[in-house]
Amino acid sequence: MNLIDCHTHTQYSMDSEADAVAMIERAKELGLAAYSITDHCECNCWYPKEHYANTEFFEYFNYSKDFESSVAAVTALKERFDGFNLICGTELGQATHDFEIAEKVAADPRLDFIIASIHQIRNAPDFFYINYRNMTADELHKLLEKYFLEINELCKWGKFDVLGHLTYCGRYMKIRHNIEPDFTPYEDIIYDSLKTLAENGKGIEINTSGLRQGYGSPFPSLKYIKMFREAGGEAISIGSDAHKVKDLGSHIAEGTEIAKLAGFDHVCYFKNRKPNFIKI
Repeated sequence: MNLIDCHTHTQYSMDSEADAVAMIERAKELGLAAYSITDHCECNCWYPKEHYANTEFFEYFNYSKDFESSVAAVTALKERFDGFNLICGTELGQATHDFEIAEKVAADPRLDFIIASIHQIRNAPDFFYINYRNMTADELHKLLEKYFLEINELCKWGKFDVLGHLTYCGRYMKIRHNIEPDFTPYEDIIYDSLKTLAENGKGIEINTSGLRQGYGSPFPSLKYIKMFREAGGEAISIGSDAHKVKDLGSHIAEGTEIAKLAGFDHVCYFKNRKPNFIKI
């Protein structure tokens, strides 16, 4: 089985201390067919804190510095590890909050690969920080609806390669608050998003962190991976979302089997912003 891990973080992400060289050495040890470093780049906190009038919902700033540090380092490491399929990527967060910054990042010629994610909707904190137990059913519904509408807006913008962890909005509802998220009311929006991606040659990822963290499925689950396939999707990426060396490659084989169950006979990684399909 050809295994890839195309969503990982290193010391150049604010929530990771993993040494980039150690991560690459681990990826080689695992025999990965492709390995991507995709450090965080949040568009809504690109500048230093002083740039923003309202900082209520933000914890960290100046992602422009982190982005440059990561991309410069990985670009150099690609030369050092010539012969290994190392991919220079980024996880582009909240492009919908600042399309000017997002387009600037997307135009960087050093990038092989861009994952687009939404970790927080407009005028709200990251989903990690929300206390869902204090919310009414109507408030939860409105929160999830806004999330999937922003995902839809992101997909229609489309200047990325793969949509990251589609159902991220439910991660902490279940893991931290034992609330089982129900996405069925939003499936028309979800299908439209997936169809938009498929029609434009974009992909989604199977983010296996949910299997590692006790969520019970990847992000998204098999149901929505099948929906992407039914919508005409071809590009399916696999990522552990590892922030530690020990988690690199975690549950990647299971994620690949889930891709097969959804009807895919291949997985996909990106080089020079172009998809490369390999047989499972």
